[in-house]
Amino acid sequence: MNVAVKQGADAAHACREGCGACCIAPSISSPIPGMPDGKPAGVPCVQLGEDLRCAIFGRPERPACCAGLQPQAEMCGASRGEALAWLTRLETATRPAS
Repeated sequence: MNVAVKQGADAAHACREGCGACCIAPSISSPIPGMPDGKPAGVPCVQLGEDLRCAIFGRPERPACCAGLQPQAEMCGASRGEALAWLTRLETATRPAS
């Protein structure tokens, strides 16, 4: 899952191997194969393998919301821990009021 994304004129950022933060921290309301009701925040997606790679990456059954979340330096930080913390803060800040 080494997807490069352009940032600015010539910078690029790629997924960090062994991370998977974007498949754990956020909630997903869209159906996912194996999770028809989506997934709650903080729960690893069932499609996240032991190697922390998405088993349906690049396949049509991958939810559009997953494909739309692209790696960015601000989101990914300098470590997996920073990525999990940033995405958890974003999830908390955007959670609908109950």
